[in-house]
Amino acid sequence: MTRLTTVARALITTFAALLASTAPGTSAQADTDPKAPKDFVALRSVDPTIIQEMRYVTPHNFVGERIDGYHQPICILTRPAAEALHKAQRKLLRQGYTLKVYDCYRPQRAVDHFVRWAENLEDEAMKGEFYPNVDKTRLFADGYIAAKSGHSRGSTLDVTLVRLPAKPTRPYRPGEPLVPCFAPKSERFPDNSIDMGTGFDCFDTLSHTLDPRIQGQQRANRMLLKGTLEGLGFVNLAEEWWHYTFKPEAHPDTYFDFPVARKSLAGSH
Repeated sequence: MTRLTTVARALITTFAALLASTAPGTSAQADTDPKAPKDFVALRSVDPTIIQEMRYVTPHNFVGERIDGYHQPICILTRPAAEALHKAQRKLLRQGYTLKVYDCYRPQRAVDHFVRWAENLEDEAMKGEFYPNVDKTRLFADGYIAAKSGHSRGSTLDVTLVRLPAKPTRPYRPGEPLVPCFAPKSERFPDNSIDMGTGFDCFDTLSHTLDPRIQGQQRANRMLLKGTLEGLGFVNLAEEWWHYTFKPEAHPDTYFDFPVARKSLAGSH
């Protein structure tokens, strides 16, 4: 081996080491991430029977890619919210249903990701499913996107109902044809939840919980979810049938930014 080759290899090795030490996402950087307060828990530790389909860890959402801050597909909530959801699950299991959560605690960096996406008017990759009838320039004015989210306070979740025995929902395939979120259930993406009249995260007034156009079994399904959760301290957001906040909130004025990951929780790091 020539001296030149030896020097070259040494330089390459040194350069690679420098890249590894400065690259984003290294364990050293991850260790600097903020941690959750002690009263935040993984929902699975309180109720392992509730289905978790954490959409923002996947590209099947209105942005079309994994959202910043979602490191693992787990639901994190304040303990009072998780325990109230457990009580709701016990009631629903006796009626032949299970809860399914789409999103729980949401870090501020994820909300910032939504804002950047909404400001980029050229990116409409997922419009065909999630906001077919909404001009993207209206997302802020119409309240679909905001700079702050109650999810970041830890007591808010997005939830639906699945009839037992629960059938699996097939994975979303990026690039597959998109169907409007308010199309008949047989035509929409095959979510295993019962028919609520629209899909999750449907940017449309049909998603308003009490929209008068939603009748029959669809309305009854919404009312079953609403009645069960509100009876245990949750409050529904009128514009989204899936959105509930447990009251009183443990952190009503704080917007957290720790990642959605097991290592964010007390006792896991």
